[in-house]
Amino acid sequence: MSSSSSVAVRELPLFPLSELVLFPGCPLPLHIFEPRYRIMMQTILQSDRRFGVLMVDPSEGKVADVGCCAEVIHYHRLPDDRMDIMTVGQQRFRVLEYVREKPYYVGLVECLEDEPTERDLKGLATEVGQLLQDVVHLSAKLTGQSIELPDDIPDLPRELSYWVANNLYGVASEQQVLLEMQSTETRLGREAEILTSTRNHLAAPPALKDALP
Repeated sequence: MSSSSSVAVRELPLFPLSELVLFPGCPLPLHIFEPRYRIMMQTILQSDRRFGVLMVDPSEGKVADVGCCAEVIHYHRLPDDRMDIMTVGQQRFRVLEYVREKPYYVGLVECLEDEPTERDLKGLATEVGQLLQDVVHLSAKLTGQSIELPDDIPDLPRELSYWVANNLYGVASEQQVLLEMQSTETRLGREAEILTSTRNHLAAPPALKDALP
C-alpha cells in the first residue's frame, strides 16, 4: 500500500480497536492475545506484515470506514503464543466492502491520499508548530513538570499534520475526523484551532493563578 504502488485497491486484514486512531508515520505498539488476532498475525507475518487499523466508537459500537494501514516492524512471541508487536502507520484507506468476517475481518480497501495543492503550507505548519510549543510550555508551567517535545517532530506540512493529530489524547472522534480529511491545509487549520483553544484555556488567569506559589 505504498503511494508508489499502481494497485490502489486490495484486500487487507482488519483490526478494529476501541477509541484508537492511527496515522501515517506514527508508531503503534500492540499486545496480541485474542486467538483470532494471533491467527491474523501468523498470516500477515508470512506475507507483507501489513494490516488495517480501524477505530471503533464505543458509544455506538460503530466501526469507522476510514483507517490506517499498520506495518509490523518488530515482534516478540511470548511462550503462550501471545505477541508484543511494534507497528508504524503507513497508508490511509477506506473500506469498500467486507470480504469475510471469520476468523478475523478482511476488507476490500482503497488507498486515500491528500489532494495536491498549489499553496505553500510552510507558514501554516510553522504556526501549528509554534502553537504546539506554547501548549507544552503552559502545560509544564501549570503542572510543575518538565515537558519537552521530541526532537524528531516532522517539519513537512503533511507529516506534521499527522504527528499532531496522532498526539491529541482523549479525543478519538476528533482524531477520526482529522484522519478522514483529504486536505493537508484543512487538517492543519483544524489543528491550529484545537491548539489555540487549548492554549487559551491553559493561559486563562484562574489557571495561572492556581499554578503560582
